[in-house]
Amino acid sequence: MTGSTSSRGVLFDVDGTLVDTSYQHTIAWWHAFRDRGLEVPLREIHRAIGMGADMLLPHLIGHDDTDLSSAHGHYFAPYLEQVQVFAAAPELLRACKERGLVVVLASSSQEQELARLRREINAEDAIDHATAAADVEQSKPAPDLVQTALDKSGLAPADAVMVGDTKWDVEAAAKAGVACIGLMCGGWGAEELREAGAAEVWASPEDLLAHLDDSILVRRNEATR
Repeated sequence: MTGSTSSRGVLFDVDGTLVDTSYQHTIAWWHAFRDRGLEVPLREIHRAIGMGADMLLPHLIGHDDTDLSSAHGHYFAPYLEQVQVFAAAPELLRACKERGLVVVLASSSQEQELARLRREINAEDAIDHATAAADVEQSKPAPDLVQTALDKSGLAPADAVMVGDTKWDVEAAAKAGVACIGLMCGGWGAEELREAGAAEVWASPEDLLAHLDDSILVRRNEATR
């Protein structure tokens, strides 16, 4: 474990939270399923986005399937070339860093995909650590990803806040003992995120940035100074 457990930090999910990719992932999985002759409704696929393939596939079709995962990657690749970063996402990362927070990207994307997303976000000066799919055995809603992010950054659960866009982010954070802020930009509603256990809900990175000093991210940090 690196760093100091006396630090405070924020763990950011990436897909659907900082970059607008939730629906592109949904369409990519839909094509992959259709190729196999599997009729999985788009709504059900979208509700599973936020899980990694190891969790999403058993959730939707009852078993894992590496060929389907590869097909998803094939269909998602063109969308990756057109990634749109949510408004104010880079500024949010920098604002957290300026307020003394350790900033971690807690992603379950493949390394190459995450590298592309980081280039698009273009806030490397604000990012202290990052996780990728190869760093964990199980993806969200298992707590592995959150725990790995804590281990990499040297943060204690009580000293970190997760920011995500799905129920699965909130549940994974809770299992690791970390409070979670929900953003609605991935397609989940405010009440759904609160019912899952989100401590706060904001519309988007831009909305969270506008209210950053009122959020638990800063209030918890300042309380320890």
